[in-house]
Amino acid sequence: MNNFSKTVDLLHRALDAQTIRRDVLANNLANSEVPNFKRSELNFESELKRALDGEKQKPVIELTRTDPRHISNWNPPDWRDVKPRRVLDYVSVSKNNGNNVDAEQEVQRLVENQLMYYLLSQSAAFEFNQVNSVLRS
Repeated sequence: MNNFSKTVDLLHRALDAQTIRRDVLANNLANSEVPNFKRSELNFESELKRALDGEKQKPVIELTRTDPRHISNWNPPDWRDVKPRRVLDYVSVSKNNGNNVDAEQEVQRLVENQLMYYLLSQSAAFEFNQVNSVLRS
């Protein structure tokens, strides 16, 4: 996969994750007064970073497989397999009714999410503008 394709695919996946994160944050905010409601978070970026970093980390000694049925000692993680994951926050409690949603923090996270979505969409537009400028030349 060439560099442009990988960059565009990563941007597309990140934009999708930001959209899912917006829905998770909106759900948290909508349930901020529901007793015993536990807020959710979205894990994506850290898992993606781990997969991308894992591509570069080969073992000191890589075993040769002479048969496809042999077990490899190194299977690099594929960043294309990383999916956004919703995770419930059972640890924190911010209210006496068992609800752990702080409405102000959720609104702040929504604004940060919106800004990140905007930046990612601008980055995707930049990538395609680069291609357009090359094609016009």
